[in-house]
Amino acid sequence: MAAAQYGEPIELDVSGRTVRVSNPDRIYFPEAGVTKIDLVRYYLAVGEGIVRALNQRPTTMERWPNGVIEGARLTQRDGTPGDAFYQKRVPRNAPDFVRTARITFPSGRAADEICVTEAAVVAWAVNLGTITFHPWPVRSSDVDHPDELRIDLDPQPGTDFADAVVVAGEAHALLDELGWTGWPKTSGGRGLHIYVRIEPRWTFTQVRQAAIAFGRELERRRPDLVTTSWWKEERGAKVFVDYNQNARDRTIASAYSARPRPWAPVSTPVSWDELPGLEPRDFTVITVPDRLARLGDPWAGIDDTRHELTPLLQWWERDVGERGLTDLPYPPDHPKMAGEPRRVQPSRAKKTT
Repeated sequence: MAAAQYGEPIELDVSGRTVRVSNPDRIYFPEAGVTKIDLVRYYLAVGEGIVRALNQRPTTMERWPNGVIEGARLTQRDGTPGDAFYQKRVPRNAPDFVRTARITFPSGRAADEICVTEAAVVAWAVNLGTITFHPWPVRSSDVDHPDELRIDLDPQPGTDFADAVVVAGEAHALLDELGWTGWPKTSGGRGLHIYVRIEPRWTFTQVRQAAIAFGRELERRRPDLVTTSWWKEERGAKVFVDYNQNARDRTIASAYSARPRPWAPVSTPVSWDELPGLEPRDFTVITVPDRLARLGDPWAGIDDTRHELTPLLQWWERDVGERGLTDLPYPPDHPKMAGEPRRVQPSRAKKTT
């Protein structure tokens, strides 16, 4: 289809920057009827919130240049081509107002990723087809020491969002015991994310250990509903605490990021009080700007406090030293790590034995 059928390019003034939007009328979310220019305007409407979430963070762009059309798929890690893809390296033709940060992958290779500092960078990225922004849990000033602990609550088959809310309540109580402030948001799917700002003093390995310790404590308190088992065959109908979201080069969709589903959902910051009874499908590109205008940003104060990771690292040492627990498997694309158990499904390991 000719480009003209998607409308003539539009130039937007974003705080003094000129951002060109090509093919503005292309449908990006069929079920919601949201076009490319609608998505750009959504991100500008939540500009303060999305910039806060991405500010000074190396960010991977999840690009869907043709929108979330029926049958569209992401390019796979094994190289299987798709209609959409993750872009980690900044494009060569990026405007001069796009800042970058150099990060190092587990393989040892490095890349310069975009580093959002203003709303114009977000609008520029959306024009490239970016639907979801995946920031690293670090700032450009220190890319090897995370300033965020990310607790990812992922409902497994047989559980749903309501179960994730129950587990989030347990997590909230545990955070209160630690004297920590947690910041919940919907994932844009069936799960929930809780972020905790931490001092940027610890390595990715240590932050991941802290996430495992937190997840194991939740598992001890609610063994009927929580699991930290990496292997799906061992999880059962429980909510998985995905500790590996804290490993190097693992990222989560940011607060206020749209997600690539036909109804245009948004990963939306919420307050603890409103979690019970929430319907995540209510939070979309169409509805979230009005919500933000009416209620303000529940995460407005997220950068005001940073916590000491020491208590969770002490729990990790207790679990390993006194309880005989070990590390848990890393993602399959990571190199083998010191102290890591075999990356073999338990059922396959038994057959091999």
